[in-house]
Amino acid sequence: MPLASIPSPSQGVWYLGIIPIRAYALCIVLGVVVAVWLSERRWVARGGQKGTIIDIAVPAVIFGLIGGRLYHVITDWQTYFGSRAIKEPYQALFIWEGGLGIWGAIALGGVGVWWAVRKRGISMSAVADTVAPGIAFAQAIGRWGNWFNQELYGGPTTLPWGLEIDIDHGGEPGVLYHPTFLYESLWDVALGFLLILAGKRFALRHGRLFALYVAGYTLGRFWIEGLRIDPVGGVDHAVTFLSLRLNQWTALVLFAGALVYLWLTRNKDTEEIVLPVGTAADPAHESGQADPGSSDAPADVEPGTPAEAAAERTGTAGDDPDTPAADVVADVDDESKEKNPR
Repeated sequence: MPLASIPSPSQGVWYLGIIPIRAYALCIVLGVVVAVWLSERRWVARGGQKGTIIDIAVPAVIFGLIGGRLYHVITDWQTYFGSRAIKEPYQALFIWEGGLGIWGAIALGGVGVWWAVRKRGISMSAVADTVAPGIAFAQAIGRWGNWFNQELYGGPTTLPWGLEIDIDHGGEPGVLYHPTFLYESLWDVALGFLLILAGKRFALRHGRLFALYVAGYTLGRFWIEGLRIDPVGGVDHAVTFLSLRLNQWTALVLFAGALVYLWLTRNKDTEEIVLPVGTAADPAHESGQADPGSSDAPADVEPGTPAEAAAERTGTAGDDPDTPAADVVADVDDESKEKNPR
């Protein structure tokens, strides 16, 4: 008998009268709230208009939930359709029972973001870089929904942090399983902080920080997915190709794609629009300034100087000192010389 283990919750749903309160849904909602809160602060610190991320989050979350569920149903279609189905087809709509594929959520959620930023006239890449750390933290929180549902666990283990799984959820008496939900949650938390530090240290722009998120997440997901024993792609077994699970192949492809994007955009430094033309910045953060004393607060820029004008035009006044704003300052100086020749 193991000396230590992680118990699973005895229930994952509570009732407020006749209204079910599901832990899985609460974890998803809490993750979204944290992601939006953090991303909104990062956007304003970068010089964007207050409330932008909150507005963008509405279509992003709606599209993301649909995309995440579609990916799950498509990759696990035999669970709902066919002669060996263990659930009714209409249960494919029961999102509260679990089953959201992060790949589909990010892909279709990205469509929602694209639609929103296109209407606002701001840069998609700037928004993507801003929300990247928040997405990682949201995933870390959301994974605890799998713990409440007793799903997506790994193979048997004798480690002291092994997870107990009830017989009703596929476990065996006296057997512990890898808590893959916990592994991924911790990985995502570390990734979120890494992205924040990398963004400050290297001033990653033009989608490069988001690409780093994709590379970091897929790297962790690859090895964690290898521990899991849930039947992705099948009813009673996982579909594999060359001994790798479906989600491992997806992770490999996206990891490679992220690295290619990082390489292709390594020297890109064109202007990104964080404020639509004719829109005033948040009065509390004029010229993209962060709150005094905050970690996002930039170096001082004298008012009325070309540096300030460049900061307003690019929305990079709240960024690190080594941002592309210097290039725009040079352009402003050149324009001044042309208008006032000596």
